[in-house]
Amino acid sequence: MKSICFLSVLFSLLTAPAVAQALPDGSVSADSVCIERQGEYLHISMNVDLDGLEVEGNQAVLLTPCLRQGKDSLELRSIGVYGRKRYYSYIRNGESLLTGSKELTYKRKEMPSEVAYADIISYDDWMNGAEVVLRRQDYGCCGSLLAEQWSVIGGYKEALVYVPHFVYVQPQVETVKTRSLDKSAYIDFPVSRTDIRPDYRNNCVELDKILATIDSIRGDADITITSLSIKGYASPEGSYANNERLARGRTEALRDYVAGLYHFSDGFIRTSYEPENWEGLRTYVAASSLANKEGILRLIDDDSLTPDAKERKIRASYPADYAHLLSECYPALRRSDYRIGYVIRSYTDVEEIKRILRTQPQKLSRQEFYMAAQTMEPGSDAFNEVFETAVRMYPDDEVTNLNAANTAMRKGDLPTAARYLQKAGDMPQAIYARGVYAMLTKDYAGARSLMETAQAQGVTEAGNVLEQLKRIDN
Repeated sequence: MKSICFLSVLFSLLTAPAVAQALPDGSVSADSVCIERQGEYLHISMNVDLDGLEVEGNQAVLLTPCLRQGKDSLELRSIGVYGRKRYYSYIRNGESLLTGSKELTYKRKEMPSEVAYADIISYDDWMNGAEVVLRRQDYGCCGSLLAEQWSVIGGYKEALVYVPHFVYVQPQVETVKTRSLDKSAYIDFPVSRTDIRPDYRNNCVELDKILATIDSIRGDADITITSLSIKGYASPEGSYANNERLARGRTEALRDYVAGLYHFSDGFIRTSYEPENWEGLRTYVAASSLANKEGILRLIDDDSLTPDAKERKIRASYPADYAHLLSECYPALRRSDYRIGYVIRSYTDVEEIKRILRTQPQKLSRQEFYMAAQTMEPGSDAFNEVFETAVRMYPDDEVTNLNAANTAMRKGDLPTAARYLQKAGDMPQAIYARGVYAMLTKDYAGARSLMETAQAQGVTEAGNVLEQLKRIDN
């Protein structure tokens, strides 16, 4: 089996506290700190409250947000607030302001009570996990530094949002698409007779059902019937020997009736029979509300008794329940099961496969469903529908359930994905898919164990998830 990985992009959400943080002297505070990474850049914004800031006429205050982590740090755009004398001193002497043209500059008397601060910087890996500091520096004449204080106002940490890589598995190619159709018919016979009377009771309807089933297959140019088998059942009342005669004779009569209409070759229709349908009786009793259900089941299961002895004991021990069984259960036990075996031709043209997908999906193999999906955009409605239809056609197939689970997880339908994963088997890709499910449900311990197993069994995508788990742990 071939694995195909349809990739999605992993992205990050950036977090920072929004609670106001103030300098030690309470003169300046910052709140609504927002840090967002957009590609190669880091966008920083906040509200800086200057309402408590006092600046002497011959002094200047510089407020500078900084990113720092370990030995790495970076100063952002500064806010400069200047007393009247200090501001005009800079202007008169032709000097630049404290930090140059990028600085947000205010004269003390024109200073707003709040500044909507924003800056953009180039992102570097060391910034993940950095703290955001607001530094205040007080300057006197000649640019002398008089005082300095700072406060941590936020932090920057990338919070991973896991978007999985889904690994779809290509099913094995069926060389011959062999299928079968199983049906039951309830043909009525007069007492002790084995000849079929089409006009007797409901026989016309039941016989037409058999013929319609055969015709629906024979009339399809893509299908070739390869076999037909009939198994007849009789009910347990009466002697076993007579029931064996009836089951055999009635089955042969139905075979001859069908063969006479279709002229199948000799031996094409295979027959078998069950003289007394005890399995069907037990199923009915077990699901019933009969007053003596448990006693009847014990008799049915008693292998020390012959079939005739069982039937006599049930009739003698529980006459009321037996009468109910005779009228309500036994007629349904007298039935003929038939199986039509056939072969469907293979399809290689994808456009033809898509047409059949819309009208007769039961004719497609698992591989043909997969071929159609490969021509569609992963995650699109059409793509999803292919795998959802495939799992309806092959509800017990492991590969089909795995691919359907991937589709359900891609759509965010985790309960449905869990149901499919239960039937996906233990192939490496299924272990990986269960790890994806664990990641999506934030079961990181379970995800780690599953991904380690999947990686050891050759699923390379599991290694990427394990690397992401390390970042989550940190």
